[in-house]
Amino acid sequence: MEKLHEKTFPNESSEYRDARNKLLQSEIDLRNQIEKVAIERRSLPLGGKVNEDYIFEEMDDWGNIIETKLSELFKSGKDNLIVYSAMYGPNAKSPCPGCTAYIDGINGMVVHAEQNLNYAVIAKAPIQKIEKWAETRNWKNVRFLSSFKNSFNTDYHAEDEKGSQWPAQNVFIKKPEGIYHFHNAEMLYSKPFEGQDARHIELVEVLWNLFDYTPDGRPKKWDPKLNYDQK
Repeated sequence: MEKLHEKTFPNESSEYRDARNKLLQSEIDLRNQIEKVAIERRSLPLGGKVNEDYIFEEMDDWGNIIETKLSELFKSGKDNLIVYSAMYGPNAKSPCPGCTAYIDGINGMVVHAEQNLNYAVIAKAPIQKIEKWAETRNWKNVRFLSSFKNSFNTDYHAEDEKGSQWPAQNVFIKKPEGIYHFHNAEMLYSKPFEGQDARHIELVEVLWNLFDYTPDGRPKKWDPKLNYDQK
């Protein structure tokens, strides 16, 4: 097989190097495929125009509940908005541990992303419950809003007809003539191959990708927890 670089590591066997080179070629092919998909995604025509300027609730710096429109989530000069809908409903005793683990990661890097785009987390629970959740996790960087009083969750598939909450990542773009839906991570709704989950925001969710780099891979019958100190 063609050598792809000159690096080796202490005491590795020729068998390891041959297998690693084969894997490296697969990784390069995957990189190319990821870029191909990204180009195809960026080439999507505009989705549907947003029917209403949804009004959400959030808390200001003084703890007051204020109303914020969807259009107000677009900061000057930034016309792309990513919205993650977290699974935390009005009657839920606790938020989704998986969504919590995801936002733990987002909270650390979103300040970098927001130099070029807008980002928000929206949940159906009242804003007081959402802010308490954020406080317990020490989330200082993520913007949280409540969709408790509007139909955003049902319109963009973060809530089903039974009122169950679902994770969803939607992307919107602001144009002079209005706000348009651009993308939803629709792999959530497609049937995964056996032994896989939906992996709808796979490239954003660092946790599971970390496991993929290890010999044991993704742990079986394990999911993130809100607190690992609890027995």
